[in-house]
Amino acid sequence: MQSLYRAPWGDPSAADASAALRRMTLPPHRVPDAEDPSHQTAEVADQPVSVLTFNAVDPSGASGLGADVQAIGSVGCHPLPVVTGAYTRDSAEIHGFAAFDDESVSEQARAVLEDIPVGVIKVGFAGSPAILGQIAELSSDYPDVPLIAYMPDLSWWDETHIDSYQEAFTDLLLPQASLLVGNHSTLRRWLLPDWESDQNPGPRDIARAASEHGTPYVLVTGQTPATGSIENTLATPQSVLFTRKFERFEARFVGAGETLSAALAALLATGSDLNTAVAEALEYLDEALNAGFRPGMGRFVPDRLFWAQGDGTDPSDPEGTDPSSPQPGDIFDDPFNETRH
Repeated sequence: MQSLYRAPWGDPSAADASAALRRMTLPPHRVPDAEDPSHQTAEVADQPVSVLTFNAVDPSGASGLGADVQAIGSVGCHPLPVVTGAYTRDSAEIHGFAAFDDESVSEQARAVLEDIPVGVIKVGFAGSPAILGQIAELSSDYPDVPLIAYMPDLSWWDETHIDSYQEAFTDLLLPQASLLVGNHSTLRRWLLPDWESDQNPGPRDIARAASEHGTPYVLVTGQTPATGSIENTLATPQSVLFTRKFERFEARFVGAGETLSAALAALLATGSDLNTAVAEALEYLDEALNAGFRPGMGRFVPDRLFWAQGDGTDPSDPEGTDPSSPQPGDIFDDPFNETRH
């Protein structure tokens, strides 16, 4: 397996999958100015790599930029969050969304890009076709920086908005993307709307559809094979590069896909090869879901900072004998979730 920053990723045959597959060269860190007191003690080699992420603000903390910042930071990178808009939502559902002006989004991103070297660009929910256009234009100005694109579930949105957003994503962002991440059902409805076979399309079918628009790699999550597990697959049109299965949680989560895609972007930014980064990002998500909690009356949220928590023991009840103490499995009382990853 070759390093992420030496083209091509993984399967050599994938080099022909798309003319848009760019060289994966990590930009060098800016050398501190010896005359600048603020940089005199900087250890450039030890600085975390920065990841630029576009996403919306979620006031519930379940998804959006909050999820990106926590996941990217947990992996050890420095997040550069660019606000694309704001949800009106709680832990149960999205009630509305207001997109930012596309020029203001571009100005946010260009301000930091002109100052800080970036290892990877991650795109979550951009909010509008106009913002997708700005991101695509910006990405084309930084051809050596990989772009990781995540397509969220948009079923909460008006159908007209969904169609125009996904059309713009297809035409503008997929040609710039190095890797597309999304749930199987979401990607199928979007990329293969006219699928006629009685058999569900596989990851390679979805990867083939994405490659027709310029994206050479796809991470398809949330497949539910007959074994009853959750399957996640990294694929190109030519081959399946990596598959990992997990047991299902009997809980409904929000923010899982954004957690995965943000962690993956950060792991790639640190120099991990693609297969290793996907494996570690999936393990990170699994641990975050296992430690998940329910902050309100809606869905559960991945605990992206699970590694910073204690063992959960109540000092006054170290043996856990108090019936009121949280018991293993208590968080799994919510209805079963078929799209865990």
